Amino acid sequence: MTQNDMVEPTSVVELVREIAQALVDDPAAVEVQSVDRDENTILKLRVAPQDVGKVIGKQGRTARSVRTILGAVSMKLHHRYTLDILEEDDEI
Repeated sequence: MTQNDMVEPTSVVELVREIAQALVDDPAAVEVQSVDRDENTILKLRVAPQDVGKVIGKQGRTARSVRTILGAVSMKLHHRYTLDILEEDDEI
């Protein structure tokens, strides 16, 4: 069993969920959906409308930081993960 076999995609979803819940005022409203594609997995993050700015951060710095963490996870697991932060009117 390799280290990649021990890390399941659900743990990456949980990582993003935990980070988002720590940032927002309404942690119960945080939803993360995983969409598998050929070469990558898209993680769709939805938070309460009033918390979107907290997840994105000033000039997108917070979102960029979460994406940097996902980039490190992607390198470790040899599978690309991307993060989409959905607005209130976007479909999940």
